[in-house]
Amino acid sequence: MVDLKDVEPQSSSDIGAWNSEADVVIAGYGIAGVCAAIEAARAGAEVLILERTGGWGGAAAQAGGFVYLGGGTPLQEALGFADTAENMEKFMLAAVGADADPVRIADYCRGSVDHYRWLVDCGVVFKAEFWGEPGWEPPHDEGLMYSGGENSAPFNTVATPVPRGHVPQMQDKRTGQKGGGYMLMRPLAETAEQAGVRVDYDTRIQRLVVDESGRVCGVIARRYGKELAIRAHRGVVLATGSFAYNQDMVAEYAPLLVGRPAAAIEEHDGIGIRVAQALGAQVTAMDATEVAFFGDPQLLARGLVVNGAGQRFIAEDTYPGRIGQATLQRQDNQAFLIIDENAHDAACKTESATTFFRQQPNWVAGTVAELEADMGLPEGSLQSTVAQYNADASVGVDRQWGKKPEWLAAIGSPIAAFDMREFTAGFPLGGLRTDLDGRVLGDGGDPIAGLFAAGRCTAGICTGGYFSGASLGDGSFYGRRAGIAASAAELPERN
Repeated sequence: MVDLKDVEPQSSSDIGAWNSEADVVIAGYGIAGVCAAIEAARAGAEVLILERTGGWGGAAAQAGGFVYLGGGTPLQEALGFADTAENMEKFMLAAVGADADPVRIADYCRGSVDHYRWLVDCGVVFKAEFWGEPGWEPPHDEGLMYSGGENSAPFNTVATPVPRGHVPQMQDKRTGQKGGGYMLMRPLAETAEQAGVRVDYDTRIQRLVVDESGRVCGVIARRYGKELAIRAHRGVVLATGSFAYNQDMVAEYAPLLVGRPAAAIEEHDGIGIRVAQALGAQVTAMDATEVAFFGDPQLLARGLVVNGAGQRFIAEDTYPGRIGQATLQRQDNQAFLIIDENAHDAACKTESATTFFRQQPNWVAGTVAELEADMGLPEGSLQSTVAQYNADASVGVDRQWGKKPEWLAAIGSPIAAFDMREFTAGFPLGGLRTDLDGRVLGDGGDPIAGLFAAGRCTAGICTGGYFSGASLGDGSFYGRRAGIAASAAELPERN
C-alpha cells in the first residue's frame, strides 16, 4: 500500500496564524486549474492559485493541444461536418470501453458545444481548416482533425465518423515546447489574471487542513523550504495532475507502466490524489492507462502490425494510442511493423508532424519467409498473415480487422520490419472520484466538504480507452465545474 502518513491532514486548530488566504485556493496552474480559477473569479470569489513551478502551463502547455469537442461545434459546422451530442456519445462509449462512465460521458457530450464557445470567448483561436491525413497532430496550424480513430474500424460502424480533435491555432510551432497546448493555455492564463486571480509560484502543497467539522479549509504548502499555511474560506480545488512519476503509486495501481517512459511531466507525482486519499477520498480506474505508441501513423496505416506470433491484432489506420494500448495491455508489449519499400517510400514523402518517430528498419529482406526467419517469428506465421492480408487487399476489403480500403495495398518486395517493443510510453488515467461538479467523494459516497478536484488527478471521461484531446477537454470542462462549485460553497464565518 502507498504510504500516506506524510500527507495526513492537519487540524486548523493547530495553526497559529495563516500566511495567506482566499475564498478558493487552487493547487496547480495547468488546464484544470486555470479554468477553475476563471470560473471561480467570475463568480465573485477571491482566487489564489498555488503553482509548484515557476510559471503557468503544466503538462497542458507542452501537449499537442487537442481538445476533444463535438456535438456540432461552430468549427465542425464551418468545415462541413455534421455532428450531434448523441453521435459523439456513441463513439466515446465505444472507445472508452466496458469501464466507461455513461453519465459523465453524456454530460460531457451535451455540454461540448457550449464549452467550445466558452474557450473561444476566453481568447482561444481555432483555425477553420481540416487536416485529414493520419498523424499524431496536424503538421501546421489546422484546427480540426480525427484524433481518436473515429473514422476507423470498429468505431466507424458504431457512430457516424466525425473529427473532434480541436487544435488551438499555433504560432511558430515547436512540438513539445510551443504547440497547440501552449496556445490553449496562454489566452486562458491571461483571462484568469485579468479576472484578478492571484498566483503564488514555486509553491508545493504538502497536505490539507480541516476544521473541527472535518471540512477542508486550507492547505499546508512549502515554498523555498518554508512551510506555509494557506486558508481557503470556500474550498480547495486540486488540479495537480496524474501519478505518472510516482513510482510507488504506479507499481501499486498501474503495474503495466513500470519501467516504461512516462508520457507526462515530472510534476505529476500524485500529490493531489494522496492528500485527498489521506482524508478518505475515493479513487477509481487506477489501473487504466493511456499508452502512446511512438510510430509514424503514415507508416502504420500503410503497413501491418503483428505480435510475437506474427499475427495482426488491430486495424493499423486507427488512432495510434489505441494501437499502443492493445500492444501493452493485450500483446505483452510485442509489436512489429511490417512494410514494403513502396509503401515506406510513399509514407516518407508525405507531410507529417511526426517525422521524428521515423527510424531505420530493424530487418530488411527480399521475401516474407526470409524476414520471418530473421525476426525469429514462428515458422509460417508471418507468411500466412501476409498472404491473408494480400488476398484481402486484392479485393479491397480487410476481412479481419476492417482497415479502410484506401490503406490496403498488397505487401511486396523488398520488405522491412520495425521493432516497436520499446516504443510504448504511457500515463495513468485513474484518480479521485468526483461528482459532475468536481466535488471529491469520500468513502461513503458523499462529497468531502470544501474539497474539489479536476483534471488528471481525477478519473475523468476516459476510464479505459482513450482519444487525443480527452485530457485537455476533460480538464478544462470539469475544471470549470469545480471552480463554480467551489465559489458557491457555503462561506463559514471568518475568525
